[in-house]
Amino acid sequence: MTHLIAVGGSDAGVSAALRARELDPSVDVTVVVADRYPNFSICGIPYYFSGEVRPWQSLAHRTAADLEATGMALRLDTWATDIDVAGQKLIVRRPDGASEALPYDALVVGTGALPSHAGIAGLAALGPDDGLHVIHSMGDTFALDRHLEERDPKTAIIIGAGYVGLEMAEALTARGIRVTQLQRGPEVLSTLDPELGALVHGELDAHGVDVVVNSTVTNVEKTDARLTVHGTHGGTPFSRTADLVLAVVGVRPNTELLERAGATLGAGHAVVVDEGMRTGLPHIYSAGDGTITHHRLLGLTYLPLGTTAHKQGRVAGENALGGDAKFAGSVGTQVVKVFDLVAARTGLRDHEAAASGFAPLTTAAAADDHKRYYPGAHPIDFRITGDTRTGRLLGAQLVGKLGTEVAKRVDTYATALYAGLTVEQISELDLSYTPPLGSPWDAVQAATQAWSLAVRDAEVGVRAHRG
Repeated sequence: MTHLIAVGGSDAGVSAALRARELDPSVDVTVVVADRYPNFSICGIPYYFSGEVRPWQSLAHRTAADLEATGMALRLDTWATDIDVAGQKLIVRRPDGASEALPYDALVVGTGALPSHAGIAGLAALGPDDGLHVIHSMGDTFALDRHLEERDPKTAIIIGAGYVGLEMAEALTARGIRVTQLQRGPEVLSTLDPELGALVHGELDAHGVDVVVNSTVTNVEKTDARLTVHGTHGGTPFSRTADLVLAVVGVRPNTELLERAGATLGAGHAVVVDEGMRTGLPHIYSAGDGTITHHRLLGLTYLPLGTTAHKQGRVAGENALGGDAKFAGSVGTQVVKVFDLVAARTGLRDHEAAASGFAPLTTAAAADDHKRYYPGAHPIDFRITGDTRTGRLLGAQLVGKLGTEVAKRVDTYATALYAGLTVEQISELDLSYTPPLGSPWDAVQAATQAWSLAVRDAEVGVRAHRG
């Protein structure tokens, strides 16, 4: 009987285990989980703090009992410490502290990523008891929950204004906490162009979040019963003090286990794999946030996303049983809700496309989410990036009010990117229409038509200049 071990109880590890059991119910599958919370939605944690998702058990994609009902065995509170590659054994530390060697025929490592300190002094020395929090696990969730319940903080500083930082700004604001948000770049949500990030910034302002952009945090220190954040804003030193500090400044691949085993590291210090998630070490696969991403436009990169982890885990689980599945590649599709606004992107921005050898042009457009004569229409702001040499769509960014179906509209662009469509071909898509929900030319098509018009105008201008 084949024995598959998956290390990691989140998206990649559990997806690999489920796929293996799905393909061969006779396979012996063990999932090694470092804590006691397998298959919990880390992406859902901000909505627990906002009060929209309760109780915390609701965050489980599947309960431990659900997973065990599929036939897999769970080893909870068990830490994978080493891999005996030649002997095909995973060395683990059991809950009682004893070491144990688990034999395997195939091993899938999905150890994910760890919170980054981004060079900020003091973060490594401080913890939840001091009022310094991260949001990366259920343990982090419980620690912050205890802080909120027991200390009733009135003020919070969030370092970082990416997806989780923005979601947590909304969640803490909903609890009546005054939030200051510090962002290193020129605008919040640096995955978007600043012109669209400014719209998200405005939404935060409207809900009382004090946003400070162009701010570089240098260190955090404990002062009496509070925390003080030091840094520079536009080159000028500043200090801010609050009851709690939440650091959400990115992640770094958790590759220690595979690195010690001899795996090759690549982009972002993540584990290098082929399209079948093979590490090059015999019978060992890697998937999820500790693994490089095969990007359909960029090639090999590091772009940790939950959707990618699920797909990579599924591929690894199939190939661990002798299959030949391939991860088809990501295009970096992402979306976030910030109060009453939704922002999304897929593919490349202009500077990313130029750095990858394309000849990009990016245009801005706005189009209503449905026919204006039907009540409740709202504009969606778009930025479309295409290749002027081939006409190929390279990327799309969009921001609109909650309810304008920004998430589904970005999915249209993501599908077009996957298929390699040109910007012009998007107008040929047979998209649905009824006045309360759309227009004969959907907003996604109106935006790409504006790009095509800009290209034609540029070509006419060049011809006129040449005379």
